[in-house]
Amino acid sequence: MTMGIFAVGIYAPSIYAQSTSENEALWRNSMGGAIIGHPLAEMDTVVLITDGGGLRAYSSQGRSLWDYYVRGRLSPFLSRTREGTSYIARNDGLLVAINRAGRELFQIHMGSPLTHPLLIGWDGRLFIFTEGRISCITASGYTLWTRSLDKNIVLDPFLDISGGIVLIMEDGEVRRYDPFGSHVSYVYMDLSMMDPSTGNVPVTATSLYIRNRGPSILLLYEDRQIELIYMFPSQGEAGYGVSLRGVLELPYAPLKAVGSGNRSGEAAVLLADGRLSLLSLDYLETLWIRGSHIRASDLGFPQDSSSLNYRLIADERGVYLLSRSGGTAHAYNGDRIWTINFPHSGAVPAFGHDGILYSGGNDWILYAYQMEEPNINRQGSIYGPQAPGIYGQGFPSASFFQFENLPNEAEINRRLSEIRAAIEAGNIGERENEYKSWLMEISGIYIYNPVFLRHPPISVFHRAEAASLLSFIGSRENIAFLTSIFVRDPDPNVKAAAALSIGRIGVDPERLAIRAFSNTVFPPSPETSEVILTAIAEATGALCRFSGPPLSDEGIRILAALSTSNRPPLTRRQALREINSF
Repeated sequence: MTMGIFAVGIYAPSIYAQSTSENEALWRNSMGGAIIGHPLAEMDTVVLITDGGGLRAYSSQGRSLWDYYVRGRLSPFLSRTREGTSYIARNDGLLVAINRAGRELFQIHMGSPLTHPLLIGWDGRLFIFTEGRISCITASGYTLWTRSLDKNIVLDPFLDISGGIVLIMEDGEVRRYDPFGSHVSYVYMDLSMMDPSTGNVPVTATSLYIRNRGPSILLLYEDRQIELIYMFPSQGEAGYGVSLRGVLELPYAPLKAVGSGNRSGEAAVLLADGRLSLLSLDYLETLWIRGSHIRASDLGFPQDSSSLNYRLIADERGVYLLSRSGGTAHAYNGDRIWTINFPHSGAVPAFGHDGILYSGGNDWILYAYQMEEPNINRQGSIYGPQAPGIYGQGFPSASFFQFENLPNEAEINRRLSEIRAAIEAGNIGERENEYKSWLMEISGIYIYNPVFLRHPPISVFHRAEAASLLSFIGSRENIAFLTSIFVRDPDPNVKAAAALSIGRIGVDPERLAIRAFSNTVFPPSPETSEVILTAIAEATGALCRFSGPPLSDEGIRILAALSTSNRPPLTRRQALREINSF
């Protein structure tokens, strides 16, 4: 039978689909192998890993889009950026990036297998976890920093709501790394909570925002106790953590928890009896406890708490519990929206903002179920949801532009060499803010003060070199700045360097750069400089390969125009080379 109703209960929670064990699939398609890990759905597509070493993509209408195969066995960890780039890893530690059109972007050997799913930072940077080490690389594969770990991580790391990463260590230590590699270990007001000898370490944790306290970390224990860590304590407080023992207790041991990024102080928790609970940490109360599709007899504790067995989602639509056996959706007032059971699922399903639930069966078939209407808040976007914040890397500090004590040529050469050496060593780390701001100040000194129109105090060579180095530590946050240099700096070599940097970064989510390139190529004022046009051709090709559609639609139009006979010879050859690379 068909689902009797689309779950528009997101907007009218009293309407929900009745529980059923037999739901008719919207469509089904062969996966060509058994699914491992769990699929990911975003922007009307779903990607998944199969046991034959393949990454496969399907449209929300069920059409097979592309297959990517790597020689060797793949780990079950799959991550995807808002631009649609997927990151997979072989069991020997080879990390591979594949764009949304199925094209390989780069490979990096991490030295050892991944131990946890990699995390994607607000600006697209990647946090990668291998045995005894964390690595941070840009979205295009350049290493920013690595840190050794002296202890094992016992829970999957997660992003906190301030854009850092949180690790729960084997002895119960809670360690937070900021995006630049600095870390702090949090202390507790009630140290009796932490007793590794009895196994009383957190079994699940999440990040949330507490009213009047700010960003916090919620820890839940096997004995049903709860602890909060205030990441930025008020002045004069004795410690970072507060125990909620005896104040807010769970009725059963927790298996998994997730904070709601759009609702202050609320966290959804899967309990060991199969029920789902919503907690308010603002008011220290249980808002509701509801049943789910999961039966208590199917659960084992604590071995079932892995992220590969359950997924909790708490977003603007509601609270979703997904498992190998099915899925359950609740509105924030506790009303059930829908539930579904799978008799032969091989992995935790994916639920996209198109309202479709994607389940990979043990029969090598991918099933799609239309559970809700598409989320209207996400329609029309060319990419996935925006990150909840920024790292503040988009523009330099204002202090330099007072133009006092400008660096001389020797000082600039020394600093450029220092930054270049740090980039080559993959050791930017805590100096990323400093280095990035300085490079922006040097490369953008003209655009920030037009009085230097005729005699910029920084040479063309140094402005171009600084713009070029930005590409190796830059991210989507720097695209607007580099586009401004491309548009406003009068020198062709600086314009070219900015364009090439944009291409190396590889993303242009607001289409700022691709529009600037188009305005430069097409009337009413087409550019004639071979240096600038050749750089546009190379950068446009790189953007098309990295980000794929829809940037490639406009990009191919630019490349086609640059390949015509009336363009400079070098530009024409570069444009044809880029087109042929597709």
